[in-house]
Amino acid sequence: MTNPAHGIAGFRLTEHTWMTELGNWIDAISPDGRRAGALLFDPKIIGLPGVRERVVRAVMTDQQLVLGGMTGLIPVADVVAAGEQVWLLTGQAVSPTLADLLAAGAVDPGGAASVLVETAQTLMALHAAGITHGSVHPGTVVITAEGVALLSERGLADAIRGQISPRERDASGWAALARGLAAPLGQGAPRAAELLERAAATAGTLGLPAARDLLLTERGALPGGAISRQGLAQAARSRSAFAQTPAYGRAPVPPPRDEGDIVTLLHVPGRTTGPVHFGPGVGDREPRQETPAERIWRSGRDEAATEQRPGTRLTRSSRRRRQRTILASTVFAVIMAGAAFAWFRLSDTPELAVRSINVVAPKKTQGCDSEVLINATVVTNGAPGEVTYEWRRNLDKVIVKGTLHTKSDQTSYTVPLRWTLNGRSNVKATATLKILTPGPIRTDKASFTYKC
Repeated sequence: MTNPAHGIAGFRLTEHTWMTELGNWIDAISPDGRRAGALLFDPKIIGLPGVRERVVRAVMTDQQLVLGGMTGLIPVADVVAAGEQVWLLTGQAVSPTLADLLAAGAVDPGGAASVLVETAQTLMALHAAGITHGSVHPGTVVITAEGVALLSERGLADAIRGQISPRERDASGWAALARGLAAPLGQGAPRAAELLERAAATAGTLGLPAARDLLLTERGALPGGAISRQGLAQAARSRSAFAQTPAYGRAPVPPPRDEGDIVTLLHVPGRTTGPVHFGPGVGDREPRQETPAERIWRSGRDEAATEQRPGTRLTRSSRRRRQRTILASTVFAVIMAGAAFAWFRLSDTPELAVRSINVVAPKKTQGCDSEVLINATVVTNGAPGEVTYEWRRNLDKVIVKGTLHTKSDQTSYTVPLRWTLNGRSNVKATATLKILTPGPIRTDKASFTYKC
């Protein structure tokens, strides 16, 4: 049930709220009537030096990624300040979470695999873009009414702590998700539970791409042999926050200040510094010619100023016009940011770079007439291009050359070498991989014993 008396920047707040380390999450309804979310940051946290600025940077990064085509993240509509209060407003509902569904019972095997595959793909896309999530756990995985798994709170925990989490932290959080989903399946679907446990172990040793691929290639261990969102969607709809009592207890929501005091903390096209005020009495500090973007923002500001003067109450039609103005201005700002980001991506695409290589050979002694498979893992920065390499073997002068074609949505690749040994001998065989381009040249090697 909603309470029309409570709202922020055109978003209506419902009575379903829950607490997290960031503050108070509230299910909300956006100005155009869609399910949304509102996070009221804990004032003791958001008021710390530098935290507000880091939160804004994290949100703007997310907006650029979403406008660039990335899926899998809960979209953020705005970050606004009302006096000392700071609110984050989302363009999509932030409940139920995976934690809600697990609290209500086991997630079906097909749905569990779907959650893991989709969250792994989102994390891989973030890593390819050079950023991390930093706080992957059941409370930050949102399940939509269609059964889609989306990640929320991307980068916010890191922004509060003033740190940048490594990729390994994301992989560890994902592995914990896999184990948490596997545990309730142990008796009813042991093969599925074993697959999820192996995926968790793979994420810790070989990384998220290998763990994701394991789930896709061995889906036959799931009931019906399929990864499905159907059961997940049904569970999410039955746990809709608008139809259920709060899962984490109800927290008091301080009433927001008069909307005349609300400012957006996100950057506005055409301005160099400072927030953009939606309330009256804010103009440019020095006379200069306005850009088209600023004229649009100023027209919305001036309209709001004429609609609400001190000591008066907004009429329903005025509130609607004001909400439309704010929403249109925000959308315009997001579009402009997306255009700038697209231009940046086209004009400043990062060059391909190899971050690391790791060659692995069998530990077991190989017998007579063996064909040995040696694998190398090549990790890149996620840029598209070509990696040229060569394999060298210490027992002969054979050089195996090859080219690896990299993609923008993948950072980890496997480069195999098959080595056949014949005859009677007791030797130590060593294979060396040498990355030729892009530079600098990198090498790694691994050895095994051949005994016949």
